[in-house]
Amino acid sequence: MCNTKVIPIHTFTLEPVNVDTMEGLELPLYASYIMAGFPSPADDHLEDRIDLGKYLVQNPTSTYMMRVKGNSMVDAKIQDGDILVIDKSLRPADGLPVVCFLDGEFTVKTFRLIDKKAFLMPANPDFKPIEVTEDMDMRVWGVVVWILHKAAKL
Repeated sequence: MCNTKVIPIHTFTLEPVNVDTMEGLELPLYASYIMAGFPSPADDHLEDRIDLGKYLVQNPTSTYMMRVKGNSMVDAKIQDGDILVIDKSLRPADGLPVVCFLDGEFTVKTFRLIDKKAFLMPANPDFKPIEVTEDMDMRVWGVVVWILHKAAKL
């Protein structure tokens, strides 16, 4: 990969989502796990209610959500229309998904350090890695801590 010319491709955008919409949203939480085999009567195991805002947001003052638009991260299970929960207080580290502001656009990629160089790696073979250079305007906005993905199309 180091011998390959890196071509930035910025077709993956993010749209802000208000994190306050999660406040006070409580849903039932069952104590038992879901088995991918024989069914179990789960109603007998109702543990409590879970506040999704508190569960998904560990640092409220530094957390925000953005909606994904594009498909450069599909192999990392980040798909068009998903909502990302992003924590700005977390430090980016090698291998973590991050949201960056790159040359005037938001993008989500996997942060990689290779031979002391920073790369933003897509998770789709149709996209090229982006080598972060000094002449780029790039800021890491936060680390993706949750991916909210719709499982069924209704």
